[in-house]
Amino acid sequence: MNLLVILAYVAVMLGISIVSLRKVKSLSGFFVADRGAGVGLVTASLLSTIIGGSATLGMAGLGFSQGLTGAWWMLSGVLGLLVLAAWLAGRIRSLEVFTLPAILERQYGSQTLRVAASLLIGVAWIGIVAGQMIAAGKILAVLWPDQTEALIVSSGLAFTAYIALAGQHSVLKTDLVQLVVILLGVVLCAVYVPAAGGDWGTIKAGLPAGHLDFPVSPMFPVGALATYLLFVGLPYLVGPDLYGRVLSARDGGTARRALIISAIVLIPFAFAVTAIGLYARVLLPGTSPESAFPAMVLHALPAGLAGLVIAALFAAVIPSTSLMTVGSILTWDVLVPVLRLKLDDRRLVNLSRVVIVLLGVLSIGIALLVSGIISSLMMTYTVFTSGVVVPLLFGFYAKRLRLNATGAILAVLGGGALGLGLKLAGFKDLVLISLPVSVLLLFVGSYAARLSGKRHA
Repeated sequence: MNLLVILAYVAVMLGISIVSLRKVKSLSGFFVADRGAGVGLVTASLLSTIIGGSATLGMAGLGFSQGLTGAWWMLSGVLGLLVLAAWLAGRIRSLEVFTLPAILERQYGSQTLRVAASLLIGVAWIGIVAGQMIAAGKILAVLWPDQTEALIVSSGLAFTAYIALAGQHSVLKTDLVQLVVILLGVVLCAVYVPAAGGDWGTIKAGLPAGHLDFPVSPMFPVGALATYLLFVGLPYLVGPDLYGRVLSARDGGTARRALIISAIVLIPFAFAVTAIGLYARVLLPGTSPESAFPAMVLHALPAGLAGLVIAALFAAVIPSTSLMTVGSILTWDVLVPVLRLKLDDRRLVNLSRVVIVLLGVLSIGIALLVSGIISSLMMTYTVFTSGVVVPLLFGFYAKRLRLNATGAILAVLGGGALGLGLKLAGFKDLVLISLPVSVLLLFVGSYAARLSGKRHA
């Protein structure tokens, strides 16, 4: 029964992509769905994008291992979404571009900066795609133990196929279906998991000390909270996949409303998913943290409903938006300008499909080598935030602050490299210095370029 539910879900996703294929008549259609999405579609796509592997398996795992403070993984993003809605959404939508690196080129007038930022985003975002493929494998492995690697490969190939077919038109529609299935799954868990676990007093007594502390705890001190707010929250304010949703909106007002609705929905969701991890800590203490959610589903729900919720979790981790984003960026912002390609829309769409397929295969390979979802995502967010966030946010005021492309390129490359180096070396606390260093490189580099008479890189 569980297998039939999951196979039916995958078949529906592929069917939507095939139907959407006829709508892809231009590059704008493939990348940003012809900029015609309304509040409902944009909201659904935003929520489906955010409620991915990190928000289901990853965040339930944080609830299992560190307690209620695990909700900050998503709550940090909520703050980023609200700031994006109030400050930048209208400006971003009015630019009429396809990708985040193209915004940087508009701000600083440098194609070199656009390519540098695109490469950094490409390297970082493959980590997100790989993390989501790992999550898919772990979900299915609950049903088929000891087959995780084969499940990562097979599900990864299915994801890649339907994303490559119809691009953003397909992603927006499948995101809507995924969101309905995900929310239904969480509602079912909210009903059945407490019934399977007994009264709350029993759960509370069985939790380790500090697991219900909030907003900080012995396992999650103020420094850890600051790291989450900066390196998890800022990618919601400046994120290539979320910007793809904003750029697909009908207008700036549509984008703002969708962002605000999404932020409101995510607050109870964050605590609900973390609570499932808390229950699993008491009822299934031998479970690995990142398998806590699907393990609780099989423990608490009847067979038919368990299959539906497993399909919901599977839906949550499909890397549709992430793979679409990185494929678009590497095609439009790297290959086209670097190789000086002069292709019509049809050939550019086909090139994008090839890039998406290659990235999907590469991500599957990385997923087979990496085991942790949160660790993979945290590495991605650190590299991206350290390199791209500062020059893009200051770029909206580049003329007023007399900033130029030289400083922006130094900030992207220097900040990203420093964040990556500190993360790989294990300096978790020192990683916070990468952001002020990026600011310093932006201003000092711009000043030095002005002195030397070089206004553009």
